[in-house]
Amino acid sequence: MKPRTPHTCEAWELLLKFFFSQRADLPALAAEFDLSPVQCHVLRLIEPGQPVPMGRIAETLACDASNVTGLVDRLEARGLVRRQLSEEDRRVKALDLTPTGARLRAVVLERMTKPPDSLSRLSPSEQRSLVRILRRLLD
Repeated sequence: MKPRTPHTCEAWELLLKFFFSQRADLPALAAEFDLSPVQCHVLRLIEPGQPVPMGRIAETLACDASNVTGLVDRLEARGLVRRQLSEEDRRVKALDLTPTGARLRAVVLERMTKPPDSLSRLSPSEQRSLVRILRRLLD
């Protein structure tokens, strides 16, 4: 592991600051759809027609599986997701979106992924550089 430099620490601090400045809008967005921010995140994690094991949701959210059960109960009661047995392991419950859930997910994702106005302050070249850097970090 490479040692941290002052620039590494500053970059991370600035990324966190940027993320949290944008994250502040999520509760209001979620409330428009009568969802919690975490429920929006769960919907984002499930691609239509691609069931996701509940355990993977818990891992991604960094929470206990029992917390996911409560989240899923509420989403299921609204007709947005359904539990099903995993095709790979019948002991595992997977989540899939209902048609209503897929439609709501599309609307929520469109709103959640709208770039903040602050990114327009970057030139097109800077925006491309930012995308290239972030992709490299996520590979």
